[in-house]
Amino acid sequence: MTKKRPAILAYEFSLNSQRNIETALAGKFELNFQHDLKSFQSEINKKMYDTIFLNFQPDNDDEIFTLLERIYEQTPSTPIIVACASEDEIRFDKKAEAIIYDILNVPLSPVRIRRSVRQALQRRQQENELAYLRRTQDIVYSFSHIVAESESFKNVIKNLRKFASTDATILITGSTGTGKSFLSATVHYNSPRRNQPFIKINCVNIPETLLESELFGHEKGSFTGADKQRIGRFEQADGGTIFLDEIGEISLEIQAKLLRVLEDKSFERVGGNKTIKVDIRLIAATNKDLPTLIDQGRFREDLYYRISVLPVHLPDLKDRTRCLPAMAMRLLEKSTTSLNKGNITGFTPEAMAMIQGYDWPGNIRQLGNTIERAVILEEENLIGLQAIHIPELRRPPAPVTEGTESLETHERELILKTLAENLWVQKTTARCLGISPRVLNYKIKKFGISHQNWRKNKKK
Repeated sequence: MTKKRPAILAYEFSLNSQRNIETALAGKFELNFQHDLKSFQSEINKKMYDTIFLNFQPDNDDEIFTLLERIYEQTPSTPIIVACASEDEIRFDKKAEAIIYDILNVPLSPVRIRRSVRQALQRRQQENELAYLRRTQDIVYSFSHIVAESESFKNVIKNLRKFASTDATILITGSTGTGKSFLSATVHYNSPRRNQPFIKINCVNIPETLLESELFGHEKGSFTGADKQRIGRFEQADGGTIFLDEIGEISLEIQAKLLRVLEDKSFERVGGNKTIKVDIRLIAATNKDLPTLIDQGRFREDLYYRISVLPVHLPDLKDRTRCLPAMAMRLLEKSTTSLNKGNITGFTPEAMAMIQGYDWPGNIRQLGNTIERAVILEEENLIGLQAIHIPELRRPPAPVTEGTESLETHERELILKTLAENLWVQKTTARCLGISPRVLNYKIKKFGISHQNWRKNKKK
């Protein structure tokens, strides 16, 4: 990956000041010096700059203040640095103070220029992250920390390790809750872009009418309610990685614009005509069958081939039964830490048997939520059956053993043990198992379980 150089635009600087700026920034920055007002405004209209330098002189203060307002209206996130012989010469008003990032005294010091630009870019990145990242990551992403005991998932992790070092687009498919978002972040933080932004967006959670603006930004006045310019997610992810979850939900119109971004690395904001160049890596994810959507005319075939350069499919948790014990312990550690219940150190054998005996249709997300609830309810040092709530005991069509005993045998023994512990009272047993009495009665008949007390009750 060729790292993009930040672009600097400077207006009306003397030859000596221009040389000092070049000494400070040449090589690591793309520099553009303009001395004509019309040309300067044209540059702002057609390109997004990372920092703008303005030279202030007593005889051009009105012009500079007008420029400040125009620049801020067009690109409010761009840091503006003003150079002047003396700060006392500038008649600041509150609006100007809010717009200007820094003031440098002439003659310009290359050391001071470098420090000011570096700090301006760092602050801009921090502000963007605060504006767009909705939640703080609570884990250090490392492939070595991922639970991968099943052979199918070991192969997934092996491939993702290889893919992380490249810059190609990745398409992650799999059911809801299988870890697509988590693994996309793992790829980013193990890639050459690890120190650049990682932006996540769930396409299904944003109304169709707002998604284009969310992705690409909009200009002030471009539609009702657009009272100021907005920087889109692609622009904010410049230099880093953008993760589009549920990409199968976006409209054909936005798909066309997305295809252009991937092919040309450029786009325009909604309501704008300035072409914005970005350097991003795309990781897309979906739980949809995209080839079927293509046949239905709901997804572009050319976009599909463009995003599936490196395809990865995540297996359901029911197909990763060897991962369940370690996965449950990892999620338990996370919940006990966040809920400050460090006294809980594991699961009772019966509780772990229940976890291993369920097929988890909601996958890792459902397992995590179930364990978090159990941590809240449990008052002992080990999570017990009574704290685990599972809607009903579900099984795959055929037993999945992966080297362990039959799941149906395991389930029958679990029900027998729980019945005995509750004096064969079915209602109490159902509550401990986290299932309804109706489901328990079905399981009892399925496994041929009987007890003399039940026969006596029936005779009565």
